[in-house]
Amino acid sequence: MVYIMLADGFEEVEALACCDILRRAEIKTYLASIDGEYVTGSHKITVKSDMAAKDIDFSQVEGLVLPGGMPGTLNLQKSEVVTELIRHCVENNKLIGAICAAPMILGDMGVLEGKKATCFPGFEENLTGAEVVNDFVVSDGNIITGKGAGASIMFGAAIADYFKEGAGKKLLKQVQHI
Repeated sequence: MVYIMLADGFEEVEALACCDILRRAEIKTYLASIDGEYVTGSHKITVKSDMAAKDIDFSQVEGLVLPGGMPGTLNLQKSEVVTELIRHCVENNKLIGAICAAPMILGDMGVLEGKKATCFPGFEENLTGAEVVNDFVVSDGNIITGKGAGASIMFGAAIADYFKEGAGKKLLKQVQHI
C-alpha cells in the first residue's frame, strides 16, 4: 500500500493528483493525516483523509509519498510518525516519493546521499548529499522526487511506473497529459 502523508498546509494538487493517478493505476493508495480526519491545504482546500498516520501498519507499507507546500512540509518534517515511516522505507528499500519542498525532509535526514533528486527552486541547499537535477521528476532507485505542483501528474505517473511498469505512461495518455 502507498500512503500519501497529509499535514495542515500541504500542497493540494501535489497530494490529490498523485493519489488520483495511483488509484487509476489500481495501486492501493491512502491519504494518511498527521493532523486529524480533515486536513486543510495551503490554499484553504479541506480534504477528508482516509486514515490517521498513527494507524498505519508498517508491515503493509510499499511506498510513502510526501507532498510539499508550506507549512505542510515543515509539519510533516516535525512528525515522529513521518520520520519513522521514512526510516522504515529506507531500511526496507520501499518507495519514497517527495515533491516540491518535501525532498528537503529526505535531504535533512541523509536519505538522498548519492541519489539524484529535484525540488522546488530555492530548496536545493536542503538536498544534502544529492546530485541536484533540474528536471520535473527524477527517479533514482526507490526515491522519486518532483519539482512542484506543475509536475504532480508526471510525479504520480512515475510512482505508478515504479509499481507497474508502463502504467504511468498509459495513464498520462488517458488523462491527455501527453
